[in-house]
Amino acid sequence: MSSQTKQTILIVDDEPLNIKVLSQALSPWYRVKAATNGRDAINISSSEDPPDLILLDISMPDMDGYQVCQELKSSHETKDIPIIFLTGKNSTEDEAKGLELGAADYIAKPFSLPIVMARIRNQILLKIKTDMLEKLVSVDSLTEVANRRRFDELLTEELGRSIRSNGFLSVIMIDVDFFKNLNDNYGHAAGDVCLKQVAQSLKNTVRRSADSIARYGGEEFVAILPDITHDDALAVAEKLRENVARLEIRNPTQANKNNVVTVSLGVATVQPLKGFNEDAILKLADKALYEAKQSGRNRVCGRIQ
Repeated sequence: MSSQTKQTILIVDDEPLNIKVLSQALSPWYRVKAATNGRDAINISSSEDPPDLILLDISMPDMDGYQVCQELKSSHETKDIPIIFLTGKNSTEDEAKGLELGAADYIAKPFSLPIVMARIRNQILLKIKTDMLEKLVSVDSLTEVANRRRFDELLTEELGRSIRSNGFLSVIMIDVDFFKNLNDNYGHAAGDVCLKQVAQSLKNTVRRSADSIARYGGEEFVAILPDITHDDALAVAEKLRENVARLEIRNPTQANKNNVVTVSLGVATVQPLKGFNEDAILKLADKALYEAKQSGRNRVCGRIQ
């Protein structure tokens, strides 16, 4: 099994010997990361390469396992990572506290390695199934980008992050020009193919890991760009527009001089700390999109507040 296909397990323990024993047992089957304190464990879990499961000791200096678990479960980014407490605290009260905080399992030391391996395997299998179900309800089945439900979640997450960092947030509303004409003249199957190609182009153009593309509904898409200036967001929107036009998907109509599928884009950049909520950002982007469509389509218009 290649390291790319292995699930990742984070071992959190302030005793290097415990980490060594567990790492040796787990390494043939999983990618293993280690942390010797709670803060490092949280940073690793919140990174762009988070673990699929955490083995967490309770008795650690500065920040104990209970505190680590509580912080991880209170964060939207890390709340779904299963945690198994692996600890010398073996009273029923300790176990109950760990499970009440959201841990998936609780194993007291000294432990049986085969039992630990079996419980890890069970939790990993459950996590895989949960992730598959989450993808089914978060991804648009036609275009395979995020759906409206997932977009709403992402916008709320990025809004909260921007407020905490006092940063800027940009949203780009994207509308496929004259899409009804394409459907009427070439059929809905051709329309579906068009939407798939446009979605893939948008997804490939947005490169930063923090950025996201979603299908907003019908022939509308939306991009979320955190921590970006308005000028840079306009530049991204222009690149999105250019790359869709380069697909050269035929859509001849009297009103469409280009005879290929194009998109109109409205860019809104706001500083959420000033009081903007999700609806306000979307309305601003929608106004910019309306300007782009009214001024001839196949162009970018923007608003900043």
